[in-house]
Amino acid sequence: MADAGVTLIANLSVHDAAGYKKYEQGFFPILKRHGGSFVTFDDKTETLEGETPPPGRIVLFRFPSEKAAKDWFADPEYQALSEHRRSSTTLHFLTLVHELPPRG
Repeated sequence: MADAGVTLIANLSVHDAAGYKKYEQGFFPILKRHGGSFVTFDDKTETLEGETPPPGRIVLFRFPSEKAAKDWFADPEYQALSEHRRSSTTLHFLTLVHELPPRG
């Protein structure tokens, strides 16, 4: 059975736009190096039912496997870059969601 991909969901509130821009500028090359792809972001999500997540930006990005996602997160270059995110945002959660394996 082939390894299923994963989606990462981040919820964060930006309190220093200039600092967060530094993070964004370095984010995409590292994401791509680990096989990741950006899906979308939304600053004005709407909860239709259940508890509303903390206010802020929701970001979705994908990796071909759980290993690729964890390798990206553990990458020393990403960890150094993420200091810009840590100092310029409040991260409410970064959640890894396993996708269904391919059928057939």
